[in-house]
Amino acid sequence: MPRPFSIVSITIALFVALWPENALAIEGQHRLGLDPSLAMLKVDDKSTWSVGAGLALDYTYGINDQFQLIAEAGHAVVALNQNQDTPSSPRTRPATVTHATAGIGYVIDIIRWVPTIGVLVGGYRFGGGTLDGALYLPGLELAASVDYQISRQWAVGVAARETLFLTNSNYPFYITGLLRVVYSWGF
Repeated sequence: MPRPFSIVSITIALFVALWPENALAIEGQHRLGLDPSLAMLKVDDKSTWSVGAGLALDYTYGINDQFQLIAEAGHAVVALNQNQDTPSSPRTRPATVTHATAGIGYVIDIIRWVPTIGVLVGGYRFGGGTLDGALYLPGLELAASVDYQISRQWAVGVAARETLFLTNSNYPFYITGLLRVVYSWGF
C-alpha cells in the first residue's frame, strides 16, 4: 500500500519548487507599480462602510537590501450618489478620497515571494458627496504587501493599507486592498 505524502515532504517540494535561481536583492533597484484597489471608508455617523474602487501608482527605490523608499498616489471613489438634497443629510460623507504618501518599507527579498511592511505619511483629500467643500487631512498609513517575482523585471502581488487620520475623528478607518503589477529596473 503506497504511503500518503507527509506535510514535511510537501513542504520540501514547495520549497524546492519556489526557490529562485538567484537572489533578487533590491539595493539600487527602482520599481513602478500600478495598483487597482478596493477602498473602504468608515464614517462615524454612518451605519455601513462606504465602499468603492480606485487606482494607485507607487514607486519604490531600494536604499539597501532591507529598506526601501516608498512613494504612492491614488484616487478612490468610495460612494456614489450621496443624497445632497436632503437637509438632514450629515455633511461628513465624501464620495472620493485622493492621497499622496511617502515613507519607508522593510523588505525581505531572498526568495521569489517578497513580503514588505512599511509606514507612510501623507495628505488625503476628501471630496464630493455631502461635504460642503474639500476636506484635507494628514494621515499615517500602515502598509503590507507580498509580491511574486515572475522575472527580474516583473512582479505581481497583493497589498493592504490601513490609514489613521491624525486630526479628524469622523473617519476612524480607511482601508484599501490592492492588486499589484510591478515593473523593476536598475539592478
